[in-house]
Amino acid sequence: MTEYAVSKIVDDLYEAAAVADLWPRALESITSLINGAGASLFAASTTFQSSISTPFMSQVIEDFAAMGRPELNRRSPRAIALRHPGFLTDLDVFTEEEIRTDPFYVQVLRPRGLGWCAGTAIFVPGGDTLIVSIERRFELGPVSRECVAALDRLRPHIARAAAFSARLALERVRAATEALGLVGLPAAVIGLNRRVLAANSLFEALVPSVFCDRRRGISLANSAADALLSDALARNSVGSGGGVQSIPISASEEREAMVVHLLPIRGAAHDIFASASAIILATPVTAGQAPSQQLLEGLFDLSPAEARVARAIANGETVEAIAAAHRMSAQTIRTQLKSVFAKTGAHRQAELVRLLTGSWQFSDESSKT
Repeated sequence: MTEYAVSKIVDDLYEAAAVADLWPRALESITSLINGAGASLFAASTTFQSSISTPFMSQVIEDFAAMGRPELNRRSPRAIALRHPGFLTDLDVFTEEEIRTDPFYVQVLRPRGLGWCAGTAIFVPGGDTLIVSIERRFELGPVSRECVAALDRLRPHIARAAAFSARLALERVRAATEALGLVGLPAAVIGLNRRVLAANSLFEALVPSVFCDRRRGISLANSAADALLSDALARNSVGSGGGVQSIPISASEEREAMVVHLLPIRGAAHDIFASASAIILATPVTAGQAPSQQLLEGLFDLSPAEARVARAIANGETVEAIAAAHRMSAQTIRTQLKSVFAKTGAHRQAELVRLLTGSWQFSDESSKT
């Protein structure tokens, strides 16, 4: 590969460092270096459920996740354990006999035309591990030492780009919790291992009376509520939690009753670098105004139009009134509201109102998250 081509790959990496959504393009560039079929960037702490991938590998990963057998992939844990400061091939991690018979190769890779790879583990600030894995078609044979050497020359650039993305993502996490604090909402961002990545001062003031930041991760002081939170976090970790999970907390002599909301974080490439899993926020059980439109956009990944509709509904306006105020059809507003439901996890307007305003009636039904 020419020096110009290598320089272009480096440029793609540093663009991705600043704009996380460009990582798939950067991975495609790296793939071309060894005539690969596709590449992925995994966050190791997620048990490989969160990743950024080239289009082909996205489908492979989706198929593997659908099998429900993450333990089949012994390749990644073995490679991480070696802590090698460079790229490794299959033959560095397995014997030839293991490669011929290992279920991950036999059941997952070879049926999709794959079977060889080069990968490396990158240990980024904050204790997380990122894995870059470049898959190659089985018919082409193992990745050569010349290709490994070429990848190793790129590895410092990959590591620096990933570390920069991680720092930017952590700053976004911190900014998000501070923004929620400015409108009076105690909030924390939870990592994929249930650790608190960032929390505002309002949230910290609720420790340990409401929240406990224990060794095993975030928990609730109330045992019944904590069971609900643990269940919601477990479902969120495997992507089966649906939308928002809301957990009522009874009042005490020191504070009013409140509702703890677990807001899953999904989809954005930069979330891999922050290892962010969910936002936890607490709202008092008192009727109030919905958060600002800008905050709703950031909190639920709503478009400006969707946030405007959500805020209007939370403040008691009807679909027809919103449509008239903005000279739009009621059907358009309903379509936008349907998208709001999908992104917030609400199923009815009443649920959306109590989610956004903190209004919540404690009953047997409210405890069913």
